[in-house]
Amino acid sequence: MERSLSMELVRVTEAAALNSARWMGRGLKNEADDAATSAMRTVFDTIPMQGVVVIGEGEMDEAPMLYIGEELGTGTGPAVDVAVDPLEGTNIVASGGWNALAVLAVADRGNLLHAPDMYMEKIAVGPEAVGQVDIDAPIIDNLRAVAKAKNKDIEDVVATVLHRDRHARIIQEIRDAGARIKLINDGDVAGAINTAFDDTGVDILFGSGGAPEGVISAVGLKCLGGEIQGRLVPSNDAEIERCNKMGIEIDKVLRMEDLVKGDDAIFAATGVTDGELLKGVQFKGTYGSTHSLVMRAKSGTVRFVEGRHSLQKKPHYVMEY
Repeated sequence: MERSLSMELVRVTEAAALNSARWMGRGLKNEADDAATSAMRTVFDTIPMQGVVVIGEGEMDEAPMLYIGEELGTGTGPAVDVAVDPLEGTNIVASGGWNALAVLAVADRGNLLHAPDMYMEKIAVGPEAVGQVDIDAPIIDNLRAVAKAKNKDIEDVVATVLHRDRHARIIQEIRDAGARIKLINDGDVAGAINTAFDDTGVDILFGSGGAPEGVISAVGLKCLGGEIQGRLVPSNDAEIERCNKMGIEIDKVLRMEDLVKGDDAIFAATGVTDGELLKGVQFKGTYGSTHSLVMRAKSGTVRFVEGRHSLQKKPHYVMEY
């Protein structure tokens, strides 16, 4: 992939964030998702690449989506797989919560796992704890391993977990071990990526969330030198059959090389609402400001990008009521 593609892709997530942020706190998650999707598609078509969507969004909650197999880009440039979540955290935006992102991941053609839209059990850590955790190990063993790797007492380790009834056992085991928990209502891409940045105060992610988000998280952690392990959790016979047709072993632990192959990939995200890592979109007068993260695995470069956008000169960023 060409080096310049990284900065081009930030324009895509910026557009999606600006367009969806107008819906923040309005209680209309599908409208927010549609706004992000429309803006993302519009800007994608100006990017010099031959992109094919291998992970779209929206099947699980019937929101609008960039569909799997859709071609993106100008049709010239590198041939790439594209994984997108135009609005990671539709409920977050609807309620005005934290850590909503416009996010995408790109890798050379054939290098991203075509993850089905179902749940995936996950464990994720930053660079210091790579190789020290195991999705099959007891919760307390993984907490001890992270504490040792980061030179912390276990009482100072912070785990992040989606606040769901299905995670009651995990939550109790973390508390019994003496570690602390940051419960999140949605947005486990941000939860996974946050484990690689000390400033977020997050050390490890546990629990199950969307499988497509697991692949996007894997690209981000690959760029950061972190790690995620996953296992698909089909909930019915139709999902089991879907895994079989795709050639994915249900009980197999999916490691980094299973989720994203090769030595190169790009991750880009723009904050829609405020979070530990990225600030959300702010509007004032005829301008909007954005805060983005873009990373490339091959070079290891991590950039934070602040943008100021004229909404008069970019009218497609302005939501029509």
